[in-house]
Amino acid sequence: MERLQKVLASSGVASRRKSEELILAGRVFVNGEKITSLGTKVDGGDIITVDGKQIQKENKEYYLLNKPRGVVTTTKDEKGRKTVIDLIPTHARIYPVGRLDYDTTGVLLLTNDGDFASLMMHPKNEVDKVYIAKVKGIMSGTDIEKLKSGVVIENTKVYPTRVKLRKVNKEMGNSIVEMTIHEGKNHQVKKMFASIGFDVLKLKRERFGFLTTENLASGEYRKLNPKEVKQLHHLVSTYQQQKNIKPRKSQ
Repeated sequence: MERLQKVLASSGVASRRKSEELILAGRVFVNGEKITSLGTKVDGGDIITVDGKQIQKENKEYYLLNKPRGVVTTTKDEKGRKTVIDLIPTHARIYPVGRLDYDTTGVLLLTNDGDFASLMMHPKNEVDKVYIAKVKGIMSGTDIEKLKSGVVIENTKVYPTRVKLRKVNKEMGNSIVEMTIHEGKNHQVKKMFASIGFDVLKLKRERFGFLTTENLASGEYRKLNPKEVKQLHHLVSTYQQQKNIKPRKSQ
């Protein structure tokens, strides 16, 4: 017997957290009965439906996409815009690991493995997310120190892991800054720069963990190989051991 939210996640319906939200919203049925309790356990013989569709176990798939501008990071869009799912032809119910803004480009992972997605997204696991930002204005060492010291966005103080001023173009009046974060709050990088008076003109996620978009043109993707998936798991488990963090138990 396994908890319902774990079965949903392992079946590629959504991440563990999103699966819990589906249950609480009354969108999940087991053997025809609506389930709203997160403590519900199921076995292989139970018939589970989400929004009227019966779930089926899928083979795990993992993709690395070089997300282009003008594509939304979601599984579907009510405005009819192209989504990152449209760029990867697969019958698996994959979804993005985290989110990149409509006009942000670069490394994006997609999978149907809910446990993997939760591991990669959780801030406590401190997976590096490295961004390159082109900002309007000439940034100074003092501005970089302000970011390093932490800034307040949405009444919460957030800190970058690292910040580096890569280049200043006085003629064009802009700066190129590298920033590494572990969280993934909505518009976080843009809001961090805005908090010290700088607007982001372009933003690219250059690296996720050890993964980059090397050899991938904008809009292109590739499957992660088993070794890379294992390395990502190892990255998190090594950090947890160093910090003495207990891994989340399968429920």
